Amino acid sequence: MGVLVGGFGTLVGAGGGFLLTPSLLLLFPEMSPGTVTAISMTTVFFNSTSGSIAYSIMKRVDYKTGVLFAAVTLPGSIIGTFLTYVIPRTVFDIIFGLFMVIFAVIILVNSKIGDHSAPYDKPGVFRAKRIFTDKDGHQITFSFNLLIGLVISFFVGFLSGLLGIGGGIVHVPALIFLGFPAHFATATSQFVLACSSLASFLIHLTNGALSHDNMLAFSIAGGAVIGAQAGAVLSRKIKGSLIMIFLAIALIIVGIRIFVSGLL
Repeated sequence: MGVLVGGFGTLVGAGGGFLLTPSLLLLFPEMSPGTVTAISMTTVFFNSTSGSIAYSIMKRVDYKTGVLFAAVTLPGSIIGTFLTYVIPRTVFDIIFGLFMVIFAVIILVNSKIGDHSAPYDKPGVFRAKRIFTDKDGHQITFSFNLLIGLVISFFVGFLSGLLGIGGGIVHVPALIFLGFPAHFATATSQFVLACSSLASFLIHLTNGALSHDNMLAFSIAGGAVIGAQAGAVLSRKIKGSLIMIFLAIALIIVGIRIFVSGLL
């Protein structure tokens, strides 16, 4: 499970939590939302760290932007993490499922944007400009609105801690809509996830949420480390629009299933 979740999660830059959380909810219906989130965020942390290393070697990570986004996700992630222990399981399932389906539809409608990026010289207030040369020697230029990106990142952190999905499910399409090339969006998202998920992982580790399921959590996380390396390599052969479609299809399937389970 860890290898599959880690591989696909890194491919789409979402950390794998959006797949692991619904899987745990279905396999362990008696497990509390707090424990589910704790196991998921543990996997997200190890997966995103491994994926970040792989993407770093490919020179696809925008560290300057990643550090800024990670800094604003941390407060939101901490708040969301603590809220998982006071929200009823049915409410948790409904919020999680509805959230996934809505973003899946948005991603499908705008999937073609994954093959493009905002022009480097596009005018605008708070416009950040980037120039990169990846490992293959290709030069990439793009621009994006930094202020909007920071605001989005705060809410990404909150949803990440609350739903245990790592936040990449929102961050990747958000970065692409802002102007990032799809492959740089997934790579930078992985780096942000590695930073932001560390806070949630440490909170869950210290408050005892993993005390009875630590073997399960670290077994899945170990597999995710391996899968992340494979996912990063595979991403070099896939178009940006296809990555977005893969992401949307997976979200629709698991989102509907979890949403229905919350209503029953």
